[in-house]
Amino acid sequence: MHSGTMDFQESSPSTAKTSKWFYDGPPVIRPDAREVLEKCSKIPSEEVDTHVAAVREKAWSIHPYPCIGGWRFLEFSNSENTAYPEVLKRMRTGEQVYLDLGCAFAQDVRRLVADGVDSRQIYGSDLRLEFIDLGYELFRDRETLRTRFIDADIFNAESDLKDLVGKVDIIGASSFFHLFSWDEQIKIARQVLRLLKPIPGSLLIGRQIGHREANEEPRGEGAGSRFRHSLESWRRFWKEAGDEAGVEMQVDGKETAITERMPMPLPEAFIVLEFAVRRV
Repeated sequence: MHSGTMDFQESSPSTAKTSKWFYDGPPVIRPDAREVLEKCSKIPSEEVDTHVAAVREKAWSIHPYPCIGGWRFLEFSNSENTAYPEVLKRMRTGEQVYLDLGCAFAQDVRRLVADGVDSRQIYGSDLRLEFIDLGYELFRDRETLRTRFIDADIFNAESDLKDLVGKVDIIGASSFFHLFSWDEQIKIARQVLRLLKPIPGSLLIGRQIGHREANEEPRGEGAGSRFRHSLESWRRFWKEAGDEAGVEMQVDGKETAITERMPMPLPEAFIVLEFAVRRV
């Protein structure tokens, strides 16, 4: 799962509710999420909390991601991106294609649909189909959502994502790149550039956990490493990826203090990095 929320994993993930990543008490549902659940999913207001809590129970039993324990799987992160008005304007023309990469519950897909985008123009992909299924359960739209979800490993060039090579106008990839090492991220960037249309204006948006002093650090579970970007290193990263592909990529973004976004205490050096990467 690579959700549209920010993901920290503890060293030995546990489904126990005593985990430091499991937040007890009433669901934390922001007004925009509650609005979608009530108006679009047609869930009675008095049932929303119970419904969301039941879905979280199932998700936590599959894998105890911190974003699940902390209710952050309900955040529409890409709608907060400064490029989102442009995304909506382009998608509402009915002529563009959007891919939610590492979509998990695909809450950002539902936000786009709630904002007037035809779900047939949207694709979602993830390695864990269980979370895509839970997304249908969460938003109660299995019979109405026309988005195609693809079970795919981004590192496999022969996955079903190959059907979208050169056809995507906009990719959303929140809490995705930060799960991997620099070298792995370069491989992902190659795939992103293959998927995007080879024209100026093709766009990647998202947000991720970063670090004021960009660094590579071991994964908590002890397998491989993760590279945490600063805005400066993110620009350098796309310069390298673009040069390799023979294209110029313009990177806009901003850093936000992690304490403004995360309920759990984290070192001040961690940041939230919002970005829009555009082919020039």
